[in-house]
Amino acid sequence: MREWWRGGVIYQVYPRSFQDTNGDGVGDLPGIMRRLDHIASLGVDCIWLSPITQSPQADMGYDVSDYKQVDPIFGSLDDFDSLVRRAHELGLKVIMDQVLSHTSDLHPWFQESRLSRTNSRADWYIWADPKKDGSPPNNWPAVFGGRAWEWNPTRGQYYMHNFLAAQPDLNFHNPKVQDALLDVMRFWLERGVDGFRLDTVNYYFHDAQLRNNPAARRPRHLPYAVNPYDMQEHRYSKSQPENVAFLKRVRKLLDGFPGTTTVGEVGDSHKSLQLMAEYTEGTDRLHMCYSFDMLGPEYTAEHFRSRVQRVFNGHSGWACWSFSNHDVPRHVTRWKANALDQRRLAQQSAALLLTLKGSVCLYQGEELGLPETDLRFEELTDPRGIRFWPEDKGRDGCRTPIPWDEGEAPNGFTTGTPWLPIKPESSALSVASQNADPDSVLNFYRLALAFRRAHAALIDGEIEFFKASEPLLAFRRRNADESLVCVFNLSPDTLKVTFDGDAELALGQNAERHKSKLTLGPSGWGIFNESGANPLRIEFKRRAKKPSN
Repeated sequence: MREWWRGGVIYQVYPRSFQDTNGDGVGDLPGIMRRLDHIASLGVDCIWLSPITQSPQADMGYDVSDYKQVDPIFGSLDDFDSLVRRAHELGLKVIMDQVLSHTSDLHPWFQESRLSRTNSRADWYIWADPKKDGSPPNNWPAVFGGRAWEWNPTRGQYYMHNFLAAQPDLNFHNPKVQDALLDVMRFWLERGVDGFRLDTVNYYFHDAQLRNNPAARRPRHLPYAVNPYDMQEHRYSKSQPENVAFLKRVRKLLDGFPGTTTVGEVGDSHKSLQLMAEYTEGTDRLHMCYSFDMLGPEYTAEHFRSRVQRVFNGHSGWACWSFSNHDVPRHVTRWKANALDQRRLAQQSAALLLTLKGSVCLYQGEELGLPETDLRFEELTDPRGIRFWPEDKGRDGCRTPIPWDEGEAPNGFTTGTPWLPIKPESSALSVASQNADPDSVLNFYRLALAFRRAHAALIDGEIEFFKASEPLLAFRRRNADESLVCVFNLSPDTLKVTFDGDAELALGQNAERHKSKLTLGPSGWGIFNESGANPLRIEFKRRAKKPSN
């Protein structure tokens, strides 16, 4: 029997921006429950709830002050239980964010730890003496700017924080810390949650010797980094080998709750794919991982092909691919230079994501083709955007609320003022208007997800890539019962492809076949049922453009 998560489709809900029911402008758990029918109508398997636990919201919930309480802005534990029950009635699994690498500085664990060097939680966080000149113990930077060390005069020591100073990192070298976090996870599993998305899963351990990170090796043609964090190779401040042993403890816990799963977020620009494979190898580690490799600006055949091959070739682990999430600009904006039409790009990227080998994560609003929202500085809430504006505008542009109803903002999201504005470009793509349009991005997502469910080769089949020049991406998905060939023109140009063999077009866009020729228009693509004894042969070699006089 197939495990539901292997090849499953997860829908990420960012609770602050999904649906508000009490008029405070911030989404909540009752709002999610109100809109569960929309999620179920897509045909996904699971929802992932971004952080809902108690937090002062310095980093929008990724700074936890109580792991076992729902933050009042989202509702209550009773609301959570009701949401899980209703989701299960609709056939949806529910996984939730677990932010284990760090807490809020208001968490009781840290409040005790900061008081002295001898209390019962003195070594639950990463403390270090200053150098003789009073400077921090090493050169580690923080993701959100500045040093990864904050001075505490009470202890006369620095504490480490990979993110904000209000997010001190836990000391995973202490077994008591691991035990406490596993107890947190058990608490939610016993409430009926179906698993966890593990935030910053490769940040858990640090180098116990606190050695300096080396400088990052950067090609000379690349521009200078906006954030000094990108100037280092983070060899010692994260991605440590001890991590695997803790992940095995996590898997052992979840194995006691049949049907549950884990998906780890791997943030490492130097070895993310290696870590994805390592963290999911075999059956005693994480179920699946994702990285930021497909969440960047690259939209080329070589990029997609190489990422899939590096995770799966020679490894038994499993990947969960996504094109958008709450941390990066929305992909229809990132990749707009590769298309003439935003709707066609949104539909092509959906078809591509849903045909790659691995599980899939969709980010709320992606099914509407929402673009990145262009915000003014005074509208920002994200500490990263506020610090690095305007070169890095932060993450608020992908976090603006869902436009449910037609008309002007706030489009049914709230009766009050939304915490982030809904701009006209998003209002025009409301759920209500797209429900009524059979050619909308929303209805295409429903069609594509139904197609995926109807073809097991897309869920658990192997993948084999054809050799072809840019910008053509072509691969075969095959299991014992069927073989599908997927072909994508990742450009705004028209391509003529040699296409020989027995196959019928099952689903596509801007794709026309005439005998042994396949014409793919801008953002054109096709999924072909391969049949008979004559397998497809695909050839495409783009001619070099003649230099202009």
